[in-house]
Amino acid sequence: MADDIFIEALRKMLWVSIMLSLPALGVALGVGVVIGLIQAITSIQEQTLSFVPKVAAIAVTLALFGPWMTRTLVEYTAEVMNAMPRFGAL
Repeated sequence: MADDIFIEALRKMLWVSIMLSLPALGVALGVGVVIGLIQAITSIQEQTLSFVPKVAAIAVTLALFGPWMTRTLVEYTAEVMNAMPRFGAL
């Protein structure tokens, strides 16, 4: 019975971490592919040309999705804290 509780807690933790990292990683992937295509077409192989747009796109993404990410993380933390007696920690 105790193993089921821990496995469920780990599953939830992994799911929340995937959901929180998905917007930033998805935008970085998309911007990287577009910049890579532009670099391949124009034969410009400058490293900073791909870095700066990715950082800017990730910053915008975090600004847009930040409230949702914070709310999700706070809800998960509250859920874990409320479930501490089930884990045998208290």
